[in-house]
Amino acid sequence: MLLSPSAPLRLILPADAPAAALPPAHAPVVRLSGATMGTYWSVAAIAPKGPEPLALRRGIVGILDRVIAVLSHWEPVSDLCRYNRSSRGWVTVDPMLCAVLSAALLLAADSDGACDPAIGALVDAWGFGPPGPITTAPDDRQIQALLSGPRWSDIRIEPGRIWQPGGLRLDLSAIAKGYAVDRVARFLDEQGVMSHLVDIGGELKGWGIKHDATPWWVDLEQATGRDGRPHGSGNRIALHGLSVATSGDSRRFLTGPDGRRFSHTVDPRTGRPVPDDLAAVTVLHRDCLMADMLATVLTVMGPDAGPPWANRRGLMALFAKRQGNGIVEILTPALAALAEDA
Repeated sequence: MLLSPSAPLRLILPADAPAAALPPAHAPVVRLSGATMGTYWSVAAIAPKGPEPLALRRGIVGILDRVIAVLSHWEPVSDLCRYNRSSRGWVTVDPMLCAVLSAALLLAADSDGACDPAIGALVDAWGFGPPGPITTAPDDRQIQALLSGPRWSDIRIEPGRIWQPGGLRLDLSAIAKGYAVDRVARFLDEQGVMSHLVDIGGELKGWGIKHDATPWWVDLEQATGRDGRPHGSGNRIALHGLSVATSGDSRRFLTGPDGRRFSHTVDPRTGRPVPDDLAAVTVLHRDCLMADMLATVLTVMGPDAGPPWANRRGLMALFAKRQGNGIVEILTPALAALAEDA
């Protein structure tokens, strides 16, 4: 991601980073990439004793295909879509869906419903789901009808099966990419890859150092103001033992009658897209699944409630708040402790 040449640069370095061995000079950097989940994936890996690049690619593609087969709400034959179509009762599903949904339900309870995996019908109503874009926004009556339907608190999970209360439609799009990043990173570790950077649609996880003893540096895309131009600092993160995920409206949004943007993120509590007060929220976490979910939750909470909620939990988060045509950045104390000016 390119930064504006005039933007001040902030470096974010992990505290108490685990030890990392210097790769042997003869071990090349293998770069692989492809398409998945409606976006791209890429991997940079240094594997002195690992498998050949073709074997790595096959393993990565196999993981991504399985995530889609279980968690995708765009793939009609996925476990998730089969659950969504099921009538009231217990539905047998892949354990992967149970595990990911369990993580989402824990965050739903902790956030008082700012995270709700049972938001599929609302997402579709606003034109962000598989049915495609809409020409007319849902009215108050339609929104209230959807809000009165089954929610996250109606879901029950047992080993290998999930309770369908009837009419509940899951949407794990705020989770699936981060989960897939974690699975690919774990696979690379198991294959003897000593240093790697995994990127799926802008959700990233890194481990180790390169031949020159530097970490995997990644630049965050600058947030855009209401004038459509990038503002704020440049942020460069050393991803060693860390994941990073961003939720924002720079690329996918609706425009309201007053010209304000509405994010593709829908607030499960109001049934409406979140307004344009926040341009983006970035979260750093050890697990990309958590970074992915938390970035969405903090976007829903907004610039007033989000930072104190994140502070109380010691989260590393960056809020890009729109003010006029510009951007004001809010760093949680946990993230500010890692930041320094370049």
